[in-house]
Amino acid sequence: MNGLGVPLVTPFDGDGAVDHDALAELATWVTDAGADFLVPCGSNSEAELLTAGERAAVVETVVDAVPSEVPVLAGTGSPGIRETLEATERAADAGADAALVVTPFYYDHGQSDLETYYREVADASPLPVYLYSVPAYAGVALDPRTVERLATHPNVAGMKDSAGDLAAFQRTREYTADEEFELFVGSGGVFAAALDAGADGGVLAVSNVVPERAAEARDLHAAGKDEAARDVNRRVLDLNHAVTAEYGVPGLKAAMRSRDLPAGGVRSPHRPVGDDVAAELGVLVDDALP
Repeated sequence: MNGLGVPLVTPFDGDGAVDHDALAELATWVTDAGADFLVPCGSNSEAELLTAGERAAVVETVVDAVPSEVPVLAGTGSPGIRETLEATERAADAGADAALVVTPFYYDHGQSDLETYYREVADASPLPVYLYSVPAYAGVALDPRTVERLATHPNVAGMKDSAGDLAAFQRTREYTADEEFELFVGSGGVFAAALDAGADGGVLAVSNVVPERAAEARDLHAAGKDEAARDVNRRVLDLNHAVTAEYGVPGLKAAMRSRDLPAGGVRSPHRPVGDDVAAELGVLVDDALP
């Protein structure tokens, strides 16, 4: 996998059920808009609010919706190894190409424990494993030296780094340079800078809303036009901040609805944003578009 990955939101209907038709429509739209691969059942998918069966069904819907050459990286991580491996098996059965495994959360774990856990997951997983470091949600970041050691495992294929720490990202890239290890940035605000630092691509929440802008930055970087890529990235900074750090998934879905995209509703305990915030987000979307 490389390039632009979209961590798809999960649309819910008025009764709070997964809207699979809307999900398929969204998967098709972002692919047509320039996504290189899709990432269902991650943080922006409200995955922790889905049942195990719903997760598997979401993955299957996404796999079926897009051409076979579009890889699907399915989020399968949970706090415990049994739940993670069960979800990974289900994702494999649903047709996913790889598993995105978040650092175990809720309890505190040191780097040695995290390394051992990932090795156990990778040993047993039927899919290639991508590490997922998102300290804002999980409360822990994978240390670059831990990643360096894990990158030598034959079934650890890469990592999504959502820490937003560009210096640590650069260290991780340096330490894994000799391995076949794909490193993706998960923070849209530093997408272009991370590409400059050697990222293989990005898995960006904001690309649910403006995938064409993220694809433009990717293409400009690939063409050697790094300053132009950074200019495009700057156009989405305020929108990216609003749909991640400021308003989260409810804000992300509201921004999508301002473009009439099939975002659906949020699942409790999330609540929709108010009309004033929705209007603010609509302005930010307009500002980010070409």
